[in-house]
Amino acid sequence: MKRSYFTVILFAIILMAYTVTGLEAFSLDLFKKGLPSREAGVIGTALKQGMKASRPISSDEEYYIGRAVAAKIISLYPLLEKDSLIEYINLVGQVIALNSNKPFTYGGYHFAILDTNEVNAFACPGGIIFITRGMLNIIQNEDELAAILAHEVAHINNQDGISSIKQSRWTEALIIIGARAVKEYGAQELSRLVSIFEGSIDDVFKTLVVNGYGQSQEYSADEAATSYLAKAGYNPSALKDFFERLIGYGKTSGGGILKTHPATAERIENIKQKTTEVKIDASSFQYRTQRFKSSLTHN
Repeated sequence: MKRSYFTVILFAIILMAYTVTGLEAFSLDLFKKGLPSREAGVIGTALKQGMKASRPISSDEEYYIGRAVAAKIISLYPLLEKDSLIEYINLVGQVIALNSNKPFTYGGYHFAILDTNEVNAFACPGGIIFITRGMLNIIQNEDELAAILAHEVAHINNQDGISSIKQSRWTEALIIIGARAVKEYGAQELSRLVSIFEGSIDDVFKTLVVNGYGQSQEYSADEAATSYLAKAGYNPSALKDFFERLIGYGKTSGGGILKTHPATAERIENIKQKTTEVKIDASSFQYRTQRFKSSLTHN
């Protein structure tokens, strides 16, 4: 099967998972009362198509879109294949995810390391999170690692990546999908769906890798991250500590997280204002720090 047809069929299947909810069906019934059957049918069909064209992306659709985005990121940065280190990163990441506002996603949370000196981290829609080798090299302890992962988990919880898809693309795709069955698509419709799907992936990819999120999205992810850290027993100030050091580091580096996740003084001040002081057990902190150093040293 050619790649283009596989892509569009996959996209069609996940979009067609949508069904009108009971509430929407009830509203249609009320609206159609008293209308001639032919007019009621036309209006009902139009309303259903309108609701399909304006509905949000579902969790399973988000998962498949996120997988495609992750594949594109991996084509740019190779994966670091060190099983014990990846296992450790996933251990910390899963603890954070379980203490987030969305402990479980359709496909689950998965954490991986990109083999590049660039200092960055990326959260793909649905639960796939990447952290770079360059980032790991400047993190000083497990609490800071947890803080970076918490920030990325927050972006997934807030659906910041998926929200970067242009609404016009999504609406057009839903209208095409809702018009007829997959087997009835013509060459022009198939070609347009492929273009829409690839454009949607590109929208998210550009936000993650090139343009970065808006200030309000970053502030919200920072605030959520400090909450996740506190719930998980980590130091909620670890994110602030990392960003303060990162500013100095960024003067001699280029791009990376300072381009897509700008660590400004205002952002650090916002974290300070929104972070609740938590007493951290010194022995536990030392144990976590040693575990972090040992995991990186032995890989």
